[in-house]
Amino acid sequence: MSAIALAPEVVLTDRAAKRVSRILSKEPDGTVLRISVAGGGCSGFQYEYNLVQEKPAADDVVLQKGDAVVLIDSMSLEFMGGAEIDFVDDLIGQSFQIRNPNAVASCGCGTSFAV
Repeated sequence: MSAIALAPEVVLTDRAAKRVSRILSKEPDGTVLRISVAGGGCSGFQYEYNLVQEKPAADDVVLQKGDAVVLIDSMSLEFMGGAEIDFVDDLIGQSFQIRNPNAVASCGCGTSFAV
């Protein structure tokens, strides 16, 4: 008998959920935030954030807190398992930040990483 290995859970912080909710409140009904991992960026992989009007695919992970809905596809989840999605507002500016335990290196802007 073989067991199916599940990726560790991705966490959406309360700050990130509030920011996603604010963004989605200005969009047409049914809009969600899709976060994915793509090749590129200065460290090899980069996070992409897209507002989309689509239903979750069968293999999507759906993160929902209140009115905030975030979709992550299964391919991206392989790179993001155990990550924390946060929203930071500091002297440098405002941005979503992903604290990813799978990343061995990342760039200064926080949008690209290496595994």
